[in-house]
Amino acid sequence: RWPWAALAAAAGVCAQRRSPASKRRWVALLLILPLPGLCLYLLLGRPWLGAARRRLECARAERAHHLFQQEAALHTLERARPRAAAQSRRLLDAGFPVYRGTRAEFHPQAALAFEALKRELRRANRFIFMEYHAVELSRCFLELEEILAERAAAGVEVRLLYDDVGSMAFVGPKLAKRLEARGIRCRAFNPMAPLARPLLNNRDHRKLTVIDGITGFTGGYNLCDEYFDGVHPYGHWKDTGLMLRGEAVRSLTAMFLEMWRFADRERGAEEFARYLAPAGRAPSDGWVQPYASSPLDGERLGERAYLELIRGARRSVWIATPYLIPDDALLRELARAAKRGVDVRIIVPGIPDKRPVYLLTRYYGARLARAGARVCEYVPGFLHAKQLLADGESAIVGTVNLDYRSLYQHFENAVLLHGCAAVADIRRDFEATFPLCREAAPRGAARSGRELLAQALMRLLAPLM
Repeated sequence: RWPWAALAAAAGVCAQRRSPASKRRWVALLLILPLPGLCLYLLLGRPWLGAARRRLECARAERAHHLFQQEAALHTLERARPRAAAQSRRLLDAGFPVYRGTRAEFHPQAALAFEALKRELRRANRFIFMEYHAVELSRCFLELEEILAERAAAGVEVRLLYDDVGSMAFVGPKLAKRLEARGIRCRAFNPMAPLARPLLNNRDHRKLTVIDGITGFTGGYNLCDEYFDGVHPYGHWKDTGLMLRGEAVRSLTAMFLEMWRFADRERGAEEFARYLAPAGRAPSDGWVQPYASSPLDGERLGERAYLELIRGARRSVWIATPYLIPDDALLRELARAAKRGVDVRIIVPGIPDKRPVYLLTRYYGARLARAGARVCEYVPGFLHAKQLLADGESAIVGTVNLDYRSLYQHFENAVLLHGCAAVADIRRDFEATFPLCREAAPRGAARSGRELLAQALMRLLAPLM
């Protein structure tokens, strides 16, 4: 009976709100390999249903209720940078305001972000909210734990939310008990329970810290040693981050409370109002727009934000991503930009952490190179930064990779910047990184028939990567 079950699942995929590319690959997998395809679909491919989906939708509605656009900030952006305002409009329509009174500070290395994070945590007076995909009980986190415990003892409210699957190789259920004993509230997002809760594919990939609703951090790094130069399993680990101070941190606070409400199963309406008091303005020379994407809302904001900047670029599009597995829309827009004369450069790792994903990165990199883009491999090691710079004027820094998992399946967050001094720092980071890269050849997506076969199989499984 299972071939008929696989056929029924394929029909169900066609009726779902997925990308056309994702639909094609799931249907092909279910029809070509019915039994393994059905097992993978039941384990990883089904959409959120029932009470879990309702809880997340309620939390999302509560978050949207407490975020509103200040018209003065939007009007100044529309007058000064009409094209940037148009790019921000989609995020604004999804409930994420653009702010003026915020200072953004870019960190070109995760080690610099870690030092700034520790400094600001020690200054916390009211609350500390931390949300990370992966937490490792190692040197760096133990150092943070001592700071958090000290602030908790001083009366600061401290909460940590981590993804259960993302952290399962590093911590176990005892982490929450350990931290709770020290005054730190700790929750796991969507705990892994394959029999009772088979929806394992939608993970919390967000990475953010909020301190007193005034200072916020985000970027590509998790709370593990390898991100802060402690361990180098894949050569030099290159990552970046962003610190915000001022009004835009309000959005980061709301994003955290949205996910905490789901994980803690609290109603949370009063919580949002309590922690979203107006923050003080900070000197700003640009516009800042934090946003988050969810696999539930059908918006695909992580991808939409990238597409808006790529379509609007006139001179250059520079991207750093650890995984290059774009869907049809991103692939098409990047190729179009390169063909119309835009300087499209994409930096990917020189030393991969996942061989199958690297095969696909090479395949798509070769396709884009043939269209005129320059795909560069970071020779010193593994590049984990997720950022895009358009025309040297607008940038995105956050957690969104150019792969199916980030674009369609994970909960992500990022920050869109227009005209900030941090954008110039991001440009300098790209300019310093390019000489450390080797350019991939536009021909030769695969070096052998064996690699061609492996790439064909990996393309079929791309929605799972």
